[in-house]
Amino acid sequence: MSQLSFAFQEIQEFPNIVLINADDLGYGDLSCFGATKLNTPNIDKLAEEGRMFTDAHAASAVCTPSRYALLTGEYPVRHGNLNSPVFLKNKLVIDTQKETIASLLKKAGYATACIGKWHLGFGTTEPVDWNKPLAPGPNELGFDYYYGVPVVNSHPPFVYVENHDVVGFTEDDPFVYGQKAKTKKVFEKMHLGAIGGADKAHELYVDNQVGTHLKDKAVSWMKSQKENPFFMYFATTNIHHPFTPAPQFIGTSESGLYGDYVHELDWIVGEVMQTLEEMGVAENTLVIFTSDNGGMFNATGQEAWKDGHRLNGDLLGFKFDAWEGGHRIPFITHWPNKIKASEVSNQLICNVDMLASFSALTGQELEEGQGKDSKNMLPAIMGRTNKQLRNEVLLAPQKKSHLALRKGKWLYIGGQGGGGFSSSKQGTHGFGGPAAITFAGEINSDIENGKIKRDAPVGQLYNLEEDISQTHNLYNQYPEVVKQMQNSLDTYKSGKKLTINTK
Repeated sequence: MSQLSFAFQEIQEFPNIVLINADDLGYGDLSCFGATKLNTPNIDKLAEEGRMFTDAHAASAVCTPSRYALLTGEYPVRHGNLNSPVFLKNKLVIDTQKETIASLLKKAGYATACIGKWHLGFGTTEPVDWNKPLAPGPNELGFDYYYGVPVVNSHPPFVYVENHDVVGFTEDDPFVYGQKAKTKKVFEKMHLGAIGGADKAHELYVDNQVGTHLKDKAVSWMKSQKENPFFMYFATTNIHHPFTPAPQFIGTSESGLYGDYVHELDWIVGEVMQTLEEMGVAENTLVIFTSDNGGMFNATGQEAWKDGHRLNGDLLGFKFDAWEGGHRIPFITHWPNKIKASEVSNQLICNVDMLASFSALTGQELEEGQGKDSKNMLPAIMGRTNKQLRNEVLLAPQKKSHLALRKGKWLYIGGQGGGGFSSSKQGTHGFGGPAAITFAGEINSDIENGKIKRDAPVGQLYNLEEDISQTHNLYNQYPEVVKQMQNSLDTYKSGKKLTINTK
């Protein structure tokens, strides 16, 4: 039986699809993945009733390029310079001619919505004019409806956008670049002076109500769906800094505001699942829960670490890094009576694979040139095979010089260090790299006293089957493997390998 055919034989009608993409949730941030200083019963229940993946990855360790990969089925290196987040002034980074998971499902008859953090830009010119309709945006990429935070909860503008319009905006109260916004000052909330004006719109944005407000919007949209199957891409702001859980969650964990914010996320997931039950559609809804990248070692994350919480479990590094902690992510699939309960998979899977997988689920063929790097992982998602379906995956940290390649048991990184944040100053937003590794008590053979050793190899090679924590760099011990991996990486960099459709 082909990978495609079992979907048609066993699925009588297209399921609803809810894709929850948490923000900066690390591999060790859930109790089902080993956390002990916080508790995530609702997400744990998803894992108990579904399939949990232990070798899932984001194509990038950075938020914007990771979301580009998730929506388009393409590695962000195809975009050229897409290795860092976009912000206030940046235009839409996805070509409206690209197939996305939303446009694909819309063609199959789905009602589609994006709720939450967008972070992929708006319009076609820079700087973005926030006083005009924000188009093109999510609506031009296949989403019937969009409501959420246009950039990220840590950066301006601190407002909500619905479809093409800023919520609460009026022409007599325009946005003004370079003016201080009337928005609350919160620790790890940044650049409040980048754009002001639009006081009425800013007033509607209350930091410790963002999570609950977006949950309400997600639940309301699902309840409004009566006829067609629906697809909801729910991109939560939890748990990106600033850490602003609603009052009822403060003090509920043993890891400070960091853990409290995870608790709010878990509650949000529980509310979504409860709504599906109340609607009577839980049995025919595929739920995928994941994260856009690894946990970030920001100031609040550092405090959580002091409390004994390991953001990324036993993995080396943090968000932005090519090390495993930067891109290995929680990934859970749930579909009653279709996906067996309590299964754990070591299948190598990437968020770039969602486009091809949804294509297979709905019996569609991707057009030539679309979703070039997406692989149909539906058999793995459904638990119909233990055979590894992916031979390799390209992984992008913040720095282009540290592009990494995973192939089988090997992870190769084309540079020294993590390739992410590298400030040596503890307690700061940019704390990362060797100094952060030493502070965290993690061990790596290239690092000593918070610095790269003078005789450290120029690149890195790790056997993840034997050394998941990446304690020993095997670059010098396996020169032939290094050569093969570097050659393969060079073909990606040159674009030659990027012409190959991996489906």
